Amino acid sequence: MADVVKVIELVGESTKDWTDAVNNAVAEACRTLDHVSGVEVCNLTANVDNGRVVEWKANVKVAFKVDNSRRGV
Repeated sequence: MADVVKVIELVGESTKDWTDAVNNAVAEACRTLDHVSGVEVCNLTANVDNGRVVEWKANVKVAFKVDNSRRGV
């Protein structure tokens, strides 16, 4: 059977920068998903307080291979 890849969308957050926000989203995904194979950064936003960026956010799509053995396939 051919591989199937599933994609989920997450929002990573960081008080450091956008790269850290992306890394946080990927790290969280890897805690609960096996076979994470890629990430697409879809949108970058930030929260501003008193004229300064205080939190960076990254909307990402995380791709992972579906484990067919769990379905008995």
